[in-house]
Amino acid sequence: MKSNQLIILSGPSGAGKTTLIKLLLKECPYIEFSVSACNRVPRAYEVHGKDYYFISKDKFKELLDNNEFLEYEEVYEGNYYGTLHSEIKRIWENGKAAALDIDVAGGTRVKRKLGKDALAIFISPPSFEILKERLIKRSTETEESFKKRMSKAEAEMKSRNFFDVIIINDKLEDAKKKLVEVVEGFLSENRQPLNKGM
Repeated sequence: MKSNQLIILSGPSGAGKTTLIKLLLKECPYIEFSVSACNRVPRAYEVHGKDYYFISKDKFKELLDNNEFLEYEEVYEGNYYGTLHSEIKRIWENGKAAALDIDVAGGTRVKRKLGKDALAIFISPPSFEILKERLIKRSTETEESFKKRMSKAEAEMKSRNFFDVIIINDKLEDAKKKLVEVVEGFLSENRQPLNKGM
């Protein structure tokens, strides 16, 4: 396995990508999670520097103006998320592959930039109805934010064929096995180091 490789996990909210990436990291110690930056308020269970780098909107825009992001997205109105160049470099300098849990638009953007040196995986729910049920069970949304998430998810599902691999997260254990298999296959290839250009 060589460093300077990148794994992208994307999918609609509620598809289970965050759960799956945590399971992947337990199975594969040579992969490290790339912590995204965002300007929203942390949820009660979230930790700065572990779940996200929580920064102000002004700071986010300052970093953006200085070209500090590999990718960024206004995921919901006023809520910006992005992958810092410095975070990816930190992981690569530790000799590990970087794993990104990012928005579908961000995932497609990184894949276009890095091509074959990034593995783009789309985590899909078994159906749109099951996705809806999962989001309802979370009980973290207002009626308005729930409608926005569902509308966004519907659009995101249409982008799934752009990704290298689609994993349907129906049974979690099966999805985890498939994820580990495709990631290990990608990382074990004899690859040239990336032209980072970051």
